[in-house]
Amino acid sequence: MADADDRDAGARAGDAGHRERLRARLLAGGDDGFHDYELLEYLLGLAIPRRDTKPLAKRLLDEFGGLPALLAASPAELARLDGLGPGAVAAIKFVEAVSLRSLRAAALDRPVLSGWQALTDYLHASMAHRTTEEFRVIFLNNRNVMMRDEAMGQGTINAAPVYPREIVKRALELGAASLVLVHNHPSGDPQPSRDDIQMTRAIIEAGRHLGLGVHDHVIIGRGGHVSMRAQGLI
Repeated sequence: MADADDRDAGARAGDAGHRERLRARLLAGGDDGFHDYELLEYLLGLAIPRRDTKPLAKRLLDEFGGLPALLAASPAELARLDGLGPGAVAAIKFVEAVSLRSLRAAALDRPVLSGWQALTDYLHASMAHRTTEEFRVIFLNNRNVMMRDEAMGQGTINAAPVYPREIVKRALELGAASLVLVHNHPSGDPQPSRDDIQMTRAIIEAGRHLGLGVHDHVIIGRGGHVSMRAQGLI
């Protein structure tokens, strides 16, 4: 028994030393030179302190196909995985929340059209890896600065119900001057469908007589995004 206890104590000391070295590397040089699994390993180690989390980190990245998809997974999806308790699930979702909050802050308080890259970075991080389709509307004031970013339709893997009247009604409630429409394609291909084009034109028409403009409809996929205005579709 003493030998087993000694081995366990040695393993814990080894894990602690390894995490200390990871922490020192990060504080000395930032995230340059780190593999994704090492960053995830350290994060999981904070939530699961008495366990070697490197194998778990590698397995999670393999199962989800990378760090962005892992961070975007729902708490329910994460909780079903062997080895992830509530603390580890919460740690992953807190990292996602901090990342999205930072990206969203970079897109606020300046005209959207002059900060387009910051906006699309935020949208890609928050929507590209969703497994179901979501339709969101970014409401802009008369200076084209974001007022609100709201989900207006949640759906299945290939459709989200969208009602032009509800979008226009919400814009009037907020006193918005214009909109940017956004939705994701869980298939990964951001090319707009015929239904996407028809629905976009219906929203434009619904807002036209009220002076509500639609700057763009951006479709997000895992590999990038498509602007319908840039494609000449609106």
